[in-house]
Amino acid sequence: MLRGWRERALLTQEQLADRAGLSVRTVRRLERGIQVRPRGASLQLLADALGLSAAEREALVTATSDALPRRTVTEVPVPRQLPANVAVFIGREQELADLENVHSHQQHGADPDSGHGPPVKIIAVDGMAGIGKTTFAIHAAHRLTPHFPDGTLFVDLYGYTQGRAPVDAGDALDQLLRGLGLAGERIPPELDERSALYRSVLADRRALIVLDNAVSERQVRPLLPGAGGCMVVITSRGRLTGLERTHTVSLDIPSSADALAMFVHAAGHNRLVRTPTDLLHRTVQRCAMLPLAIYIAGARLRSHPSWNVEDLLERMDEHEPRLDELQAGERSLTAALDLSYRELTPGQQRAYRLMGTHPGKDFDVHAAAALLGSPVPAARRLLDQLLDVHLLQEPVAGRYRFHDLVREHAAVAAGHDGVESGAATGRLLDHYGTAVTAAVDTLYPYEADKRPAVRAVRAARVAAPAMRSAAQASTWLDAELANLVAVAAHAADHGFGDRAVQLSAALHRCLRTRGRYIEAEAILHRALTAARVTGNRSGEIEALLGLGEISSARGLHGQAAAHLGQALDIAQETSDRRGELGALNGLGWTHRRRGRYQQAAEVFERALGIAHAIGNRTGELDSLTGLGDVHRMLGRHERSADDFAQALDIARALGHRTGELKSLSGLGHVLRALGRLEEAADNFARALPIARATGHRTGELDTLSSLGDIHRLRGRLPAAASTYQQVLDIATEIGSPNWQFEAVQGLGRLWRAAGRPAESLDHHQRALALATDLNQPDDEARAHDGVAHACHTLGRYEEARRHWRQALEILTTLGNQQTEDEEANVDTIRAHLTALEHSGGDALAAVTDHRH
Repeated sequence: MLRGWRERALLTQEQLADRAGLSVRTVRRLERGIQVRPRGASLQLLADALGLSAAEREALVTATSDALPRRTVTEVPVPRQLPANVAVFIGREQELADLENVHSHQQHGADPDSGHGPPVKIIAVDGMAGIGKTTFAIHAAHRLTPHFPDGTLFVDLYGYTQGRAPVDAGDALDQLLRGLGLAGERIPPELDERSALYRSVLADRRALIVLDNAVSERQVRPLLPGAGGCMVVITSRGRLTGLERTHTVSLDIPSSADALAMFVHAAGHNRLVRTPTDLLHRTVQRCAMLPLAIYIAGARLRSHPSWNVEDLLERMDEHEPRLDELQAGERSLTAALDLSYRELTPGQQRAYRLMGTHPGKDFDVHAAAALLGSPVPAARRLLDQLLDVHLLQEPVAGRYRFHDLVREHAAVAAGHDGVESGAATGRLLDHYGTAVTAAVDTLYPYEADKRPAVRAVRAARVAAPAMRSAAQASTWLDAELANLVAVAAHAADHGFGDRAVQLSAALHRCLRTRGRYIEAEAILHRALTAARVTGNRSGEIEALLGLGEISSARGLHGQAAAHLGQALDIAQETSDRRGELGALNGLGWTHRRRGRYQQAAEVFERALGIAHAIGNRTGELDSLTGLGDVHRMLGRHERSADDFAQALDIARALGHRTGELKSLSGLGHVLRALGRLEEAADNFARALPIARATGHRTGELDTLSSLGDIHRLRGRLPAAASTYQQVLDIATEIGSPNWQFEAVQGLGRLWRAAGRPAESLDHHQRALALATDLNQPDDEARAHDGVAHACHTLGRYEEARRHWRQALEILTTLGNQQTEDEEANVDTIRAHLTALEHSGGDALAAVTDHRH
């Protein structure tokens, strides 16, 4: 209802929000049915802004009354990321009470009608290693979860993990934003932009964020919400005194009674009923009252039914480390770990050592089996055995990890046999390389001939996870993506250059699709270095092609051209025809995006010849869609239509849904340029469901934007306004400045047609700023033309003349006669300037009327 009234008024969501004095988010949530019980004052403001009649006002109030069934629609699933809570939590009653009291004070005094709560509350939990900070934070967060309806987020910042650098704040923000439901394309590359977006998303939410193992204030400061009803719990070994508005919870060793209770719980009450209390006290003191050491020692006793407490103490004393630099707690923990390790079977010891070499944050049973070179059932049994003695954790079902200190101990043990560890790493890399290739082949089977051949696994075969469906492949990739990034970096940095190249090539497609441009670039740069060190020229080409594609997706066209040019040179030197084809197609699209249509056409023609020569159908499809697009921009409409028709046949023969989408959209653009609007609209309408079914957001934006243009050209202004608004909403959601430009440019044309030149000018000026930032001169010319039209209608003739001259200069420099906008071409712009020169602006209306 609200959307219909807004479209009737020819208002965008932003304009309605501004006119009503409300946030754009409020308007958007009302229109989507997410927020159905606004305050009465908000309804009055909306009704006034829309000029509603008395009957319409009554209908609006009725539609949002409590008498109607409540909608439960949500924008994204509420995140619930906390690791599993402990079955029994012992002690820390006062600290928990203090934390819950902080939350109670945070809630007190919030104005429920304002939509904003008090400032974000930050809880900093500090304490020595092994004191139980993470367990405490997770347990407290589980207790507080009911008070945070917008979800719980958890990030391990790895501030103190040996052999692993602390998580970069930008990477942590990427993880948090994805947890909040943002698509990867929407997440900007720069730290400041990510932090600002994060604060905006959380501005009116009540979420609980746990930041575990922070190393410094600098690491966590960008991860703090700005205002609202959120709470942040941070754990760190050091006190984070530099953070403002922070309540500190310092965990000391537990009380004697709590330490005894922990040991009894770990060892089993029935085992200790006849044990003297003083002996139990000696045991927990021998563990330095450190909870992690207490639980490991208790689990060791439980696993040896023939032992008593004296036996445990004797063995711990025998293996106390003599390193002076260790603190008392660390010595006790190391003693407990040494004892646990010595008492494992040889097979368990080997599993403990090798699993400690995994470079990722966690792993599944298949990765464990690869490290061990064993069947999956055998690996699963060993995992269960290490879980039983508290040497391993299972925070989420089927995902295993070490406590940082235990991982460090395991890695030190593994370091004593470098040959065995190296072989295990090789098996792990082979496993991940094969699995990720299988996942990508399942998800994108029609691109198989664009990917390099996968090297056969040289180590013992390990059963890989099931990849029989796209859903299984996507689920596995989502669960393993962080590990795959870490593993690829580890391979490049530790002498496994060939595996790094293979893994980066397999990972490239899924990272790009998910908008993980920063990680993709990092991995590709490592792969490039590894390929050059090992003399792997084909690997060098693959890395450069990937870097070119990522740079182009980020709008860095000059950088993209440099990477692709290097790839082309190497491919020609080594007679790598497939690499040459990929480089030429990439360069063709780079030229096209920079408005260099003739150069693009020549490059695509070369690529097409190679594709025909080597029988690469996917490469042929890419070349034809590129040629079709640039031939259209050069006014060669018949050739363009023929290119797209051939591409459509190939796409359907291959089952290449993305190629089918691009071909249908391309034909739609050609038909639109020929004035056959009904046929064009039919092609776009056929392309739209393909884009949505395949999750191709760019294709969806292209078809929607084109349908908006057709509505506008046919005088269906409300329908055009609605469609352009959809484009703007989606482009903003995924962070696509290119499609934000198309939306505001289209709205600028629309408002001029609706007789609202001031709003038209505002939108075209926004479009010009976007095109300038993107360094896309062809789009700058389109925006200058729009600004000129709006200025002329407003009687600002000198400004109109200046902007038309700038548009003409850009097109003349590029050597282009036409742009994507029918009204922005060299002949028409010259006619406008001529009319201004001869009549001071009055004759321009006649030129415009004649054209339309």
